[in-house]
Amino acid sequence: MKHTLYISALAVLLAGPALAQPNPFASPSTLPYQAPRFDLIKDRDFQPAFVAGMKQHIGEINAIANSSAAPSFDNTIVALERSGRMLERVGNVFFAVAQANSNPALEKVETAMAPRLAAHTDAIYLNPKLFLRVKALYEKRQALKLDAEALQTLSIYFKQFVHAGANLNEAGKARLKAINQQAASLETSFQQKLLAGTKAGGLVLDSKAQLAGLTEAEIASAADAAKARGLKGKYILPLQNTTQQPLLTSLADRGVREKLFQASWTRSEKGDANDTRAIIAQLVMLRIEKAKLLGYANYSAYVLYDQMAGSAQAVEKFIGQLVPATRAKAAEEARLIQSAIDKDGGKFQLRPWDWQRYAEKVRKARYDLDEAALKPYFEINKVLTDGVLYSATRLYGITFKRRTDIPVYHPDVMVYEVFEENGRPLGLMYFDLWKRDNKRGGAWMSNYVGQAKLFGTRPVIYNVANFTKPAASQPALVSFDDVGTMFHEFGHALHGLFANQTYPLLSGTNVARDFVEFPSQFNEHWALHPDILKRYAVHYKTGIPIPQALVDRIKKSQSWGQGYALGELLSASQLDMQWHALPPGSPKPDVSAFETKALKATGTDFPNVPPRYRSSYFLHIWANGYASSYYAYQWTMMLDTNAYALFNANGGMTRTNGQRFRDLILSKGHTMNYGPMFRAFYGKDPEIGPMLEHRGLVLPNAGAK
Repeated sequence: MKHTLYISALAVLLAGPALAQPNPFASPSTLPYQAPRFDLIKDRDFQPAFVAGMKQHIGEINAIANSSAAPSFDNTIVALERSGRMLERVGNVFFAVAQANSNPALEKVETAMAPRLAAHTDAIYLNPKLFLRVKALYEKRQALKLDAEALQTLSIYFKQFVHAGANLNEAGKARLKAINQQAASLETSFQQKLLAGTKAGGLVLDSKAQLAGLTEAEIASAADAAKARGLKGKYILPLQNTTQQPLLTSLADRGVREKLFQASWTRSEKGDANDTRAIIAQLVMLRIEKAKLLGYANYSAYVLYDQMAGSAQAVEKFIGQLVPATRAKAAEEARLIQSAIDKDGGKFQLRPWDWQRYAEKVRKARYDLDEAALKPYFEINKVLTDGVLYSATRLYGITFKRRTDIPVYHPDVMVYEVFEENGRPLGLMYFDLWKRDNKRGGAWMSNYVGQAKLFGTRPVIYNVANFTKPAASQPALVSFDDVGTMFHEFGHALHGLFANQTYPLLSGTNVARDFVEFPSQFNEHWALHPDILKRYAVHYKTGIPIPQALVDRIKKSQSWGQGYALGELLSASQLDMQWHALPPGSPKPDVSAFETKALKATGTDFPNVPPRYRSSYFLHIWANGYASSYYAYQWTMMLDTNAYALFNANGGMTRTNGQRFRDLILSKGHTMNYGPMFRAFYGKDPEIGPMLEHRGLVLPNAGAK
């Protein structure tokens, strides 16, 4: 049983009577690696497949729970792992398409069936007979003489049952079920409102003159976006998922910049049908109640029980160490930016919509580096094949072959088969990189098929991003930030591809939030490695590699803007932590007022540095599983910079180092606890010093976490 399938708020499924057509999920796909049959799957297929999958799964669970045989590891834990296969198949495809290529039919699926999925989860984890069997095994676990992976699987199952409320009395279980179903509906509604609000919030402009500063390709893309909505002669600047918008760097008209920033800032709190604040307030109250019901002081304590950090206090201490240095760095940057504004003849004080544009001017002046001059060296297909994929070949020996015979859900999607160094098939990899109005914001990785020796399955993985697609006549160029995103998401993919577990529960990326971002952030370091860069960073017209002088300037400039970059992350992290630190008895919050108070109380109300996400569009924490876990991006940055320092101290980008990282981190899944796993690789506990050095920050007496 794949636990993560059932706790997803996005989950599921179309209600109503089953349809007559064949169920494409009834048995494993006949395609290579059991890849989804996108050539056969239709939106209408999800209903009968999910209905049949849930029915089958509950039958399997009841057979385990009601067995007259004494509980054993095989007839209980292994049986749980074997259960729910059809439901997993349909869920993996549904979640992927609903997030990357949604439509009204799929949104209806989400809205109608999210509470049913929550009820399905509760029917398993709150089954008293099933829990008694798991508990009996856990209590005699040492006598069972299990191997390490089997023992870890048993231990995690027991903890998950308890965490899900298995020890509650019947009244408590009934209330918990109601909370879970209501929360699932609210999380689904939040995501749908945010998607609609982000689409509606795109800035409509009347004239090309308002786009001064943008490239012809960007202007053409804005015109295409307007045409797609039937707005002839106009231009639309679509919103990205974050507060700051990439085009703020280039737009020359300050009034347009302010309008674009405000469109982003208020996208989901305009008092219209897409306003998310009422949903947030309800979710907060439900999470407070749930934590109390399960015996936790607050929702953060409930979430962090199985994370590497372990407690809200550890997280607060970690973030608190970073705030003073970040505030000082951001203030220094603001002074330099204001000087650039003054030098440019601007008679105004720095505001958030000015920061990116003038920060780029400072960077250009100090480091002679122009972001626009970099883009011609980053053609997306070259970045992918000769950068992202080639770096994996260098480090891990794996190779890639494009497959055009594997069906996909959208023409933009590309598929590659992955092979071990000895030619043995390893897995399948999908890439969906361009932004669409029906795709949720951000970038992510997940599996269509998970690796598990128990089933003999190899990983089928996808990366999704939201890069701005050029007009048909324009080259497919991306920014260096986009390059970093590609390396980042493929780091997740490597974590999944190298999974080597018997049991699905422990496989690949089924790890804690404050560990799962470690491989992805570590993989970003190779984007600037000279052996990799010279292969992929070539001018799209001339084929000439990026000049070394320009590379040197990129590296020197990387410490610039780190006050802002870390500041927006810390603000978002503290916003998340403060929402989920609310104790029982707290009144229903005013979302906007709470946000202002939380940032001020934690010292993360950095002047002119808004949080990367406001509460009203913070998808990570309200509908994407990162509640009380957004800090994980900074925590794992500490881990990844430690790992990178270790690589550099031992020869850098070598196959030996890559293999060691694969053996001790990437292939381990959750077969070990995270502290011992990291110490086995690094030799000691993580340290904050390399992270601060990498970001150009100074923290006196920086030591271990």
